Amino acid sequence: MPGGYAMGGAEPAAATSDESFGTLASPCGPGDASGATDQGVSDTEIRIGYGDDRGYTKSPGLNREMSDAMSAMIDWCNAQGGIGGRQIVGTDYDAAMTQANSVMQDACATQFMMVGHGFALDQTSEQTRIACNLAAVPGFTVSPEAANGPMTFQGVPFPVDVANGSMWFQMAEVHPELTDRFTLVGSTMPTIISSLQKIRSVAEAAGFDLLDCGVTLNYEGEASYVPFAQMVKDCGAGGLWTSRSATPNELNFFKAVTEAGVDPVLFGEATWYGEAVAEYNAGTGLIDGLMAGMQFQPLENADSVPAVAKYVELVEGRDGKTALLGMQATSSFLLWATAADACGSDLTRQCMIDELSSIHEWDGGGLHAVTDPGANLPSPCGLMVQLDGADYSQAYPSDSAQFECDERYLVRTDASTWGTELGEDRVATKFLGPAVLTPRA
Repeated sequence: MPGGYAMGGAEPAAATSDESFGTLASPCGPGDASGATDQGVSDTEIRIGYGDDRGYTKSPGLNREMSDAMSAMIDWCNAQGGIGGRQIVGTDYDAAMTQANSVMQDACATQFMMVGHGFALDQTSEQTRIACNLAAVPGFTVSPEAANGPMTFQGVPFPVDVANGSMWFQMAEVHPELTDRFTLVGSTMPTIISSLQKIRSVAEAAGFDLLDCGVTLNYEGEASYVPFAQMVKDCGAGGLWTSRSATPNELNFFKAVTEAGVDPVLFGEATWYGEAVAEYNAGTGLIDGLMAGMQFQPLENADSVPAVAKYVELVEGRDGKTALLGMQATSSFLLWATAADACGSDLTRQCMIDELSSIHEWDGGGLHAVTDPGANLPSPCGLMVQLDGADYSQAYPSDSAQFECDERYLVRTDASTWGTELGEDRVATKFLGPAVLTPRA
């Protein structure tokens, strides 16, 4: 198991085919499951929805690696016989950033579950999803309502109340001289504002005394980034953290910082690990040394991590795009399929919630550090990668393909940073109703 850390919990279901995904025996295969047990389920089919924001005009192709991964995984599973003999029929949705609620309205009327998806504005669709009891295993969540939403389980959880702070603890090891010289790059986007509040508490738990340079960027872009770069310079920041993805606007800001004569350590979410970022830096060199925290194995470790090699093989075999978010979607698909296989003929949303809530040790066959999906808890493990030219390499820990694990990395965040109210079961209460499905004892 990566990192040698186990959280304890349910064992995966017995293999139903001779296939495997890394260390995970495939949950797919032939069988005699039958019955129209729930919406989207028949004797022969299971209908699931997935998707991304690839149609967003300001960032064409945004996160399409998620749909590429889901399409490949559905084909892989169906080729083995599906789930208990039922073939998986996937509906590929494009939320195009602003259409998440329209997508969810359609899914509510047609799909058994949503699986392996990721919509940047998921807060706009969460009320709709909960109202129709559409259980979900997303590839990622953004809003606090979705991150701790009812009837939701993720391969790599990202709850609002417990954070994986490995990257900040590890940054303190790599750059101890910068623990009082980092600043956070703000944004006008509500979900990023919430994220930065949590990041601040995590950084402080790791021993950082953050600077406040006053940088808050308009999510839609700025006419000029020069004034903001000057703020960074005047503040004396030696490190910049961003919770935003590698969009053109954020890259333009980093370019302005460099042109202002400042050379800070750039630090961000795992979304800064990707082909577009590497290509940008290969042509400009402006973000050399950028570091990103990861709970997943980098693609560069495919030679030593069979699960990563399998992911690359399946997605590239369909001319798809391989990237971190694709691995996240893959892990969530495998988690969903494992629970669906365990349900057998009793394939209902209630059974899925019961099974998913009992899985407390999950690494997607070796794709990532061990998490606890059933309890919505992240991993106490992580690694960091660094970008030089067009190449990423593992920067911490020094042993390639290994995670560093420490209980300190699990940081309980203050309720003031959550952005939503949680019940005693740590589930967001905002859209709860009496018909919401909960795990049975």
